[in-house]
Amino acid sequence: MHINKTLNWLWLSVLVVIVDQITKAAATHYLTMHTQVELIPGLNFTLMHNTGAAFSILSQAGGWQRWFFIVLAGTVSIAIIFWLANLPAKNRWMASALALILGGATGNLWDRIMLGYVVDFIDVYYLDWHWPAFNIADSAITIGAIMLIIDTIWFNEEKKPNGKTGS
Repeated sequence: MHINKTLNWLWLSVLVVIVDQITKAAATHYLTMHTQVELIPGLNFTLMHNTGAAFSILSQAGGWQRWFFIVLAGTVSIAIIFWLANLPAKNRWMASALALILGGATGNLWDRIMLGYVVDFIDVYYLDWHWPAFNIADSAITIGAIMLIIDTIWFNEEKKPNGKTGS
């Protein structure tokens, strides 16, 4: 049975899940809900439970959103595995981006299944303005998505005239 070499990037997904779950467990153990612990100016640790999606969208929806996000994250994760399996082996940038997104989605999916919410604890702020709290999984998803955008704009040779790279 032939396994595409891009599936070798699943180690990165597993690493993201492990680091995500360890940091969430530490946050849950050492932090008190909604109590800010300042690390440096502009960065706090603040334990929060998010029953919604990014930026707490649908967090007050009454419970159905848990199952919706479980099904959505599960479906997206399976699609990413198939996408990753069908990538050319030379496309390491795209493979690493997908692996980051998969790891982040899986880390948050685990929380939703086991806890009914996602543990968030990283609180970035400026003066009185706070970015919505997030976690390592969210960071991996964001970095992976940015990498996909970069790939689409700069690395996708099919979109460049005559297949040329550069200007």
